[in-house]
Amino acid sequence: MKNIYLPQLGKIKRVQKETSDVKTFTLAPLRGAGFTFFLKEKIKFIPGQFLEISVFGTGEAPFSISSSPTQKDLQISIKDVGSVTSALHNLRKGQVIGLRGPFGNGFPIKDIRGYDILFVGGGIGLAPLRSLINYILDKRKNFERIIILYGAKNPEELVFKDELKGWERRKDVELLVTVDEGDGKWKRNVGVVTTLFEKIKVNPKKAFAFVCGPPVMIPFVIEGLVKIGLKDERIFANLERYMKCGVGKCGHCNIGPKYTCLDGPVFSYKEIKGLSKEF
Repeated sequence: MKNIYLPQLGKIKRVQKETSDVKTFTLAPLRGAGFTFFLKEKIKFIPGQFLEISVFGTGEAPFSISSSPTQKDLQISIKDVGSVTSALHNLRKGQVIGLRGPFGNGFPIKDIRGYDILFVGGGIGLAPLRSLINYILDKRKNFERIIILYGAKNPEELVFKDELKGWERRKDVELLVTVDEGDGKWKRNVGVVTTLFEKIKVNPKKAFAFVCGPPVMIPFVIEGLVKIGLKDERIFANLERYMKCGVGKCGHCNIGPKYTCLDGPVFSYKEIKGLSKEF
């Protein structure tokens, strides 16, 4: 019987610095060591799913996959906020890590074809949304308008800066970026990400919305989306930060009767409305 807690071994193929405290890690198989997780050229996962990553001797933590299943490389993007993330940030190309997963339900990619898609991200919360954004862009003909609203504390903390420039250059993507505090070079919007709602027009009958960011941000974004007219079942939030074991055993991620790691980490607002003070 397979041990659900036993990680497979992998190595770091590449490390990309995004900000002073965020790095994107490209992962690769560790050949010749009984490694089975990456035996296939492309593993099967859905945008929004997550991996449990181990730094041996330090611990394990969950991280959303930030790359798209349509792309060759498997990537996770990590903010340095604790012991495991700090240890990961100290690793270099070629070093070995442990992986379990992918886990979770992911975004409802089959249900959103033919619709306008609105993304609202804050800080490192753009990472799991990036997986779905690039999936949609690689299958662009299956979707209508693509609107991306993204905010961070300041210009330095914007992640995926080169990718943001690429999305902005596309004529089939509407990108609006804001920061809480600008600097001398910042020429765009200043304010929290919900201030961008007044700059867009969305047909709620034709749209789905996807949200991820700091916990304090999500209720305000959902409130704004409801005011725009989106139905509860058309608003989805990624709640990755509530998870611990990843397999529904520890009880750490409960929201009422739901397990974030099993029933989520992607939930519709209809599913989580009223389950806690935060929603």
